[in-house]
Amino acid sequence: MDRRENLKVLLTGTVATGFLLSTGCNPEDTKQANQILDKAGYGRISEEILHDKKMFSETFFSEKERKMVEILSDIIIPKDDNSGSATEAGVPDFIEFMMKDYPKFQIPMRGGLMWLENLSLATFDRSFTEINADQRITLIDQIAYPDKAEEDMKFGVKFFNLMRNLTCTGFFTSQMGIKDIGYVGNRPNQWNGVPNEVLEKFGLSYDERTLEVCLKIEDQQKIAHWDAEGNLIG
Repeated sequence: MDRRENLKVLLTGTVATGFLLSTGCNPEDTKQANQILDKAGYGRISEEILHDKKMFSETFFSEKERKMVEILSDIIIPKDDNSGSATEAGVPDFIEFMMKDYPKFQIPMRGGLMWLENLSLATFDRSFTEINADQRITLIDQIAYPDKAEEDMKFGVKFFNLMRNLTCTGFFTSQMGIKDIGYVGNRPNQWNGVPNEVLEKFGLSYDERTLEVCLKIEDQQKIAHWDAEGNLIG
């Protein structure tokens, strides 16, 4: 299920703004977070510090639930020629964090995992963690496409939407995902004036003084000076 390009588009919209974090998610990040919590000057009030320590000390997913989250994450964003899979990027750790940081996700997530497990048992008489890759895709295809899903799959569709959103957010805000999407952040550029085709369209052009004083690339880092009457002198 190659959806990487669609996921990139998704992340540039509402999903990224909803869950954007500044670091990736892996055990080392969690360790560093705990170290930061113990340092003075972290910028947290005492109640927040207690909340954070409690959150990092708890585990939401059971072992079986965690395994299902890992499988689903890698179905949504598999490893390809550009980068590793969602699990390799630490997405399950991110989802675990979100369950504790935003408790409203807990019931939909746990209920969805239970629903998917029951679907697997009803369809293949085996747990979702035990069926093979093709069988898993057979189940996921029934809930991955909202417009095509049957009415009795609506709950699964809602669950998979949540799982997909969290997976995309966790991946594309990790170091691996940022590199994958090609985001480079703000970069300095050079302004060469209004493009010639735009000037020609409106019958305009730059005079020689503007070209000489204002649009020379080699002078763009210089500080401008004006005379007493507001005229640019260099």
